[in-house]
Amino acid sequence: MEKQINERSRRKIFAGIVVSTKMAKTIVVEVETKTLHPRYRKLVIRHKKYHVHDPKSEAKLNDKVRIIETRPISKTKFYRLLKITERAK
Repeated sequence: MEKQINERSRRKIFAGIVVSTKMAKTIVVEVETKTLHPRYRKLVIRHKKYHVHDPKSEAKLNDKVRIIETRPISKTKFYRLLKITERAK
């Protein structure tokens, strides 16, 4: 039981913006990460897109969402929708 709790607590959680909702039960979320460059100490902004499982198809374009790592759902989906933090205007 203890081992299972530790594995679940190590799941990655990201916040991002929905950039596509054209697939069935799937959204594409763009996550922005900021890191310092090791040599020049400048802030580098990187963007990555993740395919996210959205079983109820409740997220809309430009919504801010939180996603969590999960078991593989398909060839490209390894994340699921945790919650919608802010609706698009």
